[in-house]
Amino acid sequence: MLAGKRKSNTSTETNYRVGDERLVKLTDAAAEKVGTLLSRQGRPDGVLRVAVMGGGCSGLQYKMDLQDAPANRDILVESAGIRVVVDPKSALYVTGSELDYQSGLEESGFKVNNPNAATTCSCGESFSA
Repeated sequence: MLAGKRKSNTSTETNYRVGDERLVKLTDAAAEKVGTLLSRQGRPDGVLRVAVMGGGCSGLQYKMDLQDAPANRDILVESAGIRVVVDPKSALYVTGSELDYQSGLEESGFKVNNPNAATTCSCGESFSA
């Protein structure tokens, strides 16, 4: 992975690494939805943060958030024109994952296809590794 630095408005540097789509990949549908959300929030250069936290029925759950820029120690991946950041701890759980967005009458939302998930709950929003 490559190292990157970004200067913020307070003259402090943010250190992050640059990864590739082997960490996390977005489908075209997910990239389009994230791009729309970033534009609505007035963050055209923003990032999608993908994290794994304890909780949910199966023990771990995904958390996604839109932010202005990578934070210290993040891994930055560009996929389908969208910048995605993952913290090092979450990277252990999401490596190889694909983020999709589905829009339908019964189910709409982001879906994570994670090859590291040993089990998932019936709602599909939590997993165990």
